[in-house]
Amino acid sequence: MKRQNQSSVVEFILLGFSNFPELQQQLFGVFLVVYLVTLLGNAIIIVIISLEQSLHVPMYLFLQNLSVVEVSFSAAIMPEMLVVLSTQKTSISFIRCFAQMYFILFFGGTECFLLGAMAYDRFAAICHPLSYSMIMNKRVFMKLLMMSWALGFMLGTVQTTWVFSFPFCGPNEINHISCETPAVLELACADTFLFEIYAFTGTILIIIVPFVLILLSYIRILFAILKIPSATGRQKAFSTCASHLTSVTLFYGTASMTYLQPKSGYSPETKKLMSLSYSLLTPLLNPLIYSLRNSEMKRALVKLWRRQVNSLPF
Repeated sequence: MKRQNQSSVVEFILLGFSNFPELQQQLFGVFLVVYLVTLLGNAIIIVIISLEQSLHVPMYLFLQNLSVVEVSFSAAIMPEMLVVLSTQKTSISFIRCFAQMYFILFFGGTECFLLGAMAYDRFAAICHPLSYSMIMNKRVFMKLLMMSWALGFMLGTVQTTWVFSFPFCGPNEINHISCETPAVLELACADTFLFEIYAFTGTILIIIVPFVLILLSYIRILFAILKIPSATGRQKAFSTCASHLTSVTLFYGTASMTYLQPKSGYSPETKKLMSLSYSLLTPLLNPLIYSLRNSEMKRALVKLWRRQVNSLPF
């Protein structure tokens, strides 16, 4: 696709939460704390799984990759948002804006497929425990993992390249918290109908289909849980599944509402809140949901802590 002259726009203006100037400092403080906790929580997961040999199984290796994605996804959005909130420096260069768009799509798409692979892993473990080692062998695990990253890479490359090919002749104010595709697309000086059809179809394949498969997997898992004779075991399993589904629904639900209709009728403030839910809340909640409620992860953390304490010279 031939790219037209874009010399009239050399940078964009990220409006962020400029409509609420009195809240800028408070928002900066809240978002900074959330970002640091997100980095710390996911970093702990990555380190624990790397160092603890007993956790080198598909379930935890998927979780480790999810934490890498969460850290990267947050890093693509949060630093720029914090700069805007703290300095009111709202300009972002053309290239930096599209680089941010690429990484949002890359890591967001990878997370979509990783969550689907994790649901399939849990389905195989709970519904087919006797044949789990054959169903989720090392070869299958590596294929699912590599496919998740490769599909995320393809999504970021194709969609960013397409949007980058549109002419941007002004205005240049992005009424959003980051350079996400729908917000940038509103500034394009061209007919984007074909792209919107592609975006709608791509969202169904990348977000809706994995989400439906996850729901079906959890339905099967819940039926398997109902057969557990122990009431305590059933309650624990139900609690775990409910927390997983809450996180998954939050991520897929708000992402689909944003990307199914790039030029939807939602107000800019509503779009910002939806974006925050999957770019801020989900990376924060996933370490809590997938780790603090997991006895093996807690045991590994305690073991690692004791090992470090015992190694200290006194």
